[in-house]
Amino acid sequence: MRTLGTKTNSRLRRLRPWLVCMLVLGVSTAVVAQNKAIGFKHGMPFSEGYVAGNALYVAGQQGPDANGKVTGTDITLQTTNAIAAVEKVVKEAGFRMTDITSVTVYVTDLNDVPKMNEVYKKLMPDPKPARATVQVAGLIGGAKIEISAIAVKH
Repeated sequence: MRTLGTKTNSRLRRLRPWLVCMLVLGVSTAVVAQNKAIGFKHGMPFSEGYVAGNALYVAGQQGPDANGKVTGTDITLQTTNAIAAVEKVVKEAGFRMTDITSVTVYVTDLNDVPKMNEVYKKLMPDPKPARATVQVAGLIGGAKIEISAIAVKH
């Protein structure tokens, strides 16, 4: 019996490096396999979001009206629609709004921040993610607001 046990131990010692390599390869393949673009349309210069491992990066989302226009709409409607657009990307990626850890809000007029905050506080779940609000000279399409976000699955 001892001889058989010694042979078995010897075989296991020789196989161990291969088993470790296979395990590392399997784990790294699983992590790479999670990387994917969300809402990418061929011909467009960006994706709506990108999943990398357990993180989701949401591209800047604006708040167009039902006709796809942002001009002529107020900051309240644009903020509501921008957050809804973020939520759409988050859900499509298989994340939840509570997974959002960081938000960047771009506004063209700092005077709009109080009204934007009213909507933001109602629609973003608690606890609120870390946030930066930045005034910019302009946004594509004449938007008043654009919101980007980072989410991490816990």
